[in-house]
Amino acid sequence: MAASTHTVTNQAPPLVGYDVFAADRALVEAVDRHLDPELLQEAREELSSLGRTTGSAQVQEWGALANENPPKLRTHDRYGNRIDEVEFHPAWHRLLGKGVSAGLTSAWTRPGGHLRRAAGFVIWTQAEAGNGCPLSMTHAAVPALRTDPALAAEWVPRLTSAVYDQELRPASQKAGALFGMGMTEKQGGSDVRANTTEARPLAEDGTYALTGHKWFCSAPMSDGFLVLAQAPGGLTCFLVPRVLEDGTRNVFRIQRLKDKLGNRSNASSEVEFDGTWARRVGDEGRGVRTIIEMVAATRLDCVLGSASLMRQAVAQAIHHSTYREAFGGRLVDKPLMRNVLADLALESEAATTLAMRLAAAYDDGSEQERAFLRLAVPAAKFWVTKRCTPVAVEALECLGGNGYVEESGMPRLLRESPLNSIWEGAGNVQALDVLRALQREPGALDAYLREVGRARGADHRLDGAIKNLLTELADLDGIEARARRLVERIALVLQGSLLVRYAPPEVADAFCASRLGGDWGTGFGTLPHSLDLATVVERARPVA
Repeated sequence: MAASTHTVTNQAPPLVGYDVFAADRALVEAVDRHLDPELLQEAREELSSLGRTTGSAQVQEWGALANENPPKLRTHDRYGNRIDEVEFHPAWHRLLGKGVSAGLTSAWTRPGGHLRRAAGFVIWTQAEAGNGCPLSMTHAAVPALRTDPALAAEWVPRLTSAVYDQELRPASQKAGALFGMGMTEKQGGSDVRANTTEARPLAEDGTYALTGHKWFCSAPMSDGFLVLAQAPGGLTCFLVPRVLEDGTRNVFRIQRLKDKLGNRSNASSEVEFDGTWARRVGDEGRGVRTIIEMVAATRLDCVLGSASLMRQAVAQAIHHSTYREAFGGRLVDKPLMRNVLADLALESEAATTLAMRLAAAYDDGSEQERAFLRLAVPAAKFWVTKRCTPVAVEALECLGGNGYVEESGMPRLLRESPLNSIWEGAGNVQALDVLRALQREPGALDAYLREVGRARGADHRLDGAIKNLLTELADLDGIEARARRLVERIALVLQGSLLVRYAPPEVADAFCASRLGGDWGTGFGTLPHSLDLATVVERARPVA
């Protein structure tokens, strides 16, 4: 019996038992907007089913358990044999299995696949972001493998399968397979051309023996890996199977798992190759060109992952504020808290709207859309991923001391929040990539300007921002030193143009006034008080 002094009141109920998809109006509208009408009914049902699963108490518990019980490295078995296996909590396998069965690795093989997968990725990674890594790597490996028709015929059906098979055995014996990636080394990091891993040709055409190391190897439990190594003809892309066709383990020595700030349910490792068998993918000396489409796809997933984290953080903050009372009323009704929540909601909706527009461009596949992606993806990767951490921090603060406690789930979101800004090239790498696109591919800028130009005349602050951006682009003096500023403006103008075209007037007005018009402070909660902030907050409220 509870003591009379311990009656629990004024606590928000858990945000569980709801449809994560249906409760996200910006995401629902993006799917409706971009997807072929003939596919819409099926996609809505599919995404709502995944949304209900994600929002269930059971799956939320799986996410917590996978995070609390990180993977363990088993280098040897009980008899001293080297096995190099990673042991996961059962909750991890349940999460990953559901992600695979939900189609998060099959975008390339079904109509509207990229948009449907992107929406699913935003939904599912709100349960636990760690399993997004192997899902992303597996999805992104497909375009690289397609540079070799024979490899594609062998591997793509396995990677796009809806079957999750966690056993380590020859891939030819499995109904589904996962892929990882190993590019960076100790001495080079993002400068992959400094890689020292050596690839020695073997007698069989297209096969090599690899010797060297990888400082970061993602998802080491996968069935295959795309890695970069120095062949006689220069830096080359290779496929390294985890288990060879005769059933023996390939030489894939996992030296240790990284002890990371966040993303703790997922295994990131250091590996050594010593005569490791590999198959060349693409031509010798063209490793970066071969793997670049994989990098672009994973960069989009970084944008999607950050949009997902922001959405969950904002949903938790608004949910808490809707139920919590202080100083004579609900927190959500207090003008200052409403300003904070609306500001966070703007950031979240802008991220989601941009991410889904990029996914739709992948489905379109036209030359103009490919040119648009060349500039828009690194710009979005730079900006959206950087906005994730301040959003997570402010959303946590909305819960007060409750948000600082692990049981709230907010610390897990906060630890995860910097990740997507670092993986697949940190901020400077993205900014320099945008400069390369501007300097070498004029069609990319033309496609971008055509996109933002569709909203011209609808908002004077957007028009002014476009004009100022054109002025900046015309001045190449010291452009590298101011690349971050330039890329930030490119991303903000694109977000503003999309919101002006697609979002409710209250959302577009608030975004343009603050992000483009300069009527904003340096922290969240500094929007102009004259805006309709209550409508912005209500739009972002998750209905449990």
